[in-house]
Amino acid sequence: MLNLLRFRDVADYSQADDIAPAQPISGAEAYRLYTKAATAHLDKTGAEVVLHGDCGPTVIGPDDERWDSILVVRYPNPNAFRQMVTTPDYQFIARHRTAAIADSRLIATSA
Repeated sequence: MLNLLRFRDVADYSQADDIAPAQPISGAEAYRLYTKAATAHLDKTGAEVVLHGDCGPTVIGPDDERWDSILVVRYPNPNAFRQMVTTPDYQFIARHRTAAIADSRLIATSA
C-alpha cells in the first residue's frame, strides 16, 4: 500500500477532542502519534513497513502538487488490510491520522 501524505500545519482535533493533546501540535507530530499506536496493529496483521521517509519536490506532476511523506506498507493480503482498518481499536487511533492529514493518497499495489 502506497501512502502519500501532506500534513496540516496544525493538527485538527475538532472531531476527536477526547484524544487531543493539551497544547496544539503539528500535523507531523499527530501523525507520529498515529504511527506509534498503529505499529501494534500492523504487527498483528503481519504487515511490514517497507519505506517511510520525507518527500522532495514533485519532478513529474502538477506544479502545485506537494507531499511531505511517503509510506509503503506490505500486507500479507488485501483482506489483512481490510480487517485491520475495520477494528474498533484501530479506528480509535486512526483519528490521530485524520487530525494530522491535509491531503493524502492511498494506492493499492501488487508489488
